[in-house]
Amino acid sequence: MRNFGSGVVAFSWLLSTLSTCEGATETGNTDKACAASNDWDEMHRRILRDTSQSGVFLAALDQSGGSTPKALELYGISPNEYESEPEKMYELVHDMRTRIINAPSFTGDSILGAILFEDTMDRTIDDIPTATFLWQQKGIVPFLKIDKGLAEQENGVQLLKPMPDLDDLLEKAKRNGIYGTKMRSLIHSANKDGIATVVEQQFEIGKRILGHGLIPIIEPEVDIAALDKPICEDILRDELLRHLNALDKDQKVMLKLTLPTNVNQYKACVEHPNCLCVLALSGGYSQIEANDLLLRQNGMIASFSRALTEGLSAHQTDDEFNDKLKESIRSIVAASTT
Repeated sequence: MRNFGSGVVAFSWLLSTLSTCEGATETGNTDKACAASNDWDEMHRRILRDTSQSGVFLAALDQSGGSTPKALELYGISPNEYESEPEKMYELVHDMRTRIINAPSFTGDSILGAILFEDTMDRTIDDIPTATFLWQQKGIVPFLKIDKGLAEQENGVQLLKPMPDLDDLLEKAKRNGIYGTKMRSLIHSANKDGIATVVEQQFEIGKRILGHGLIPIIEPEVDIAALDKPICEDILRDELLRHLNALDKDQKVMLKLTLPTNVNQYKACVEHPNCLCVLALSGGYSQIEANDLLLRQNGMIASFSRALTEGLSAHQTDDEFNDKLKESIRSIVAASTT
């Protein structure tokens, strides 16, 4: 059984929130800053309770500038509709996310958390800040994508680009009621040195995030097209365990990993006391393929993006859209119940 103590994370949040509240006193935002602390505590209790069960998953609604055109195209919106107005692209994708979040089936009963892009966090739904809307209206824990994209490939991997404003972004996330963060690296081939560097960078930044009182989602994605994917996953598992073992007992992280080739590939990570949960990313698999692969992995829960929004269209009626999303959520919940 996992040890789900909050320890250092909760204490770090308390210290940083006291500082935030003190600073907010000078700007007149004390109530908002301190209310965020109370919300975070409740979110943390929800995470500790529900990640030890099954039948919930995280929705990945964090397509960034680079991946937004593809997401809109799959949703039935052509680049011709926004090419002359770059800002309109973000408005359109926010409309898509708003439609998903407002759907009757998109609730905390099935969706444990949702990962947001910074632009989405900065916007509102029904005149309520997005993260606040998710938590207060839907009972869904908000996370934030914090990376700035991928560096050029070297040693078979792509590291995270530099994040010079990371500390400011983490404080902004806290003020906006965010519970945790996500950052994605990419592994293309079974280069031991490259994979070791990816995991080391992820955990180094993860410790900084913990220091701000937020929970990091460590995401070293393995390319599903990698010719040596099972070997990549063996190397990755061993590196993840090495870094999990090096954490203090009260330092908790989440992992988000490509659905593996071998059954129960990450079982040791699922059971590790420093790992709150292991999330599965769909990584380009169809919804049917992703669900089938997830069913073979005991203890992993979904955190799908394209596999969640598959089949949704801007041209559907509200009833058609809501019915399709409801069926997708039902199937993903079933796959996460192992």
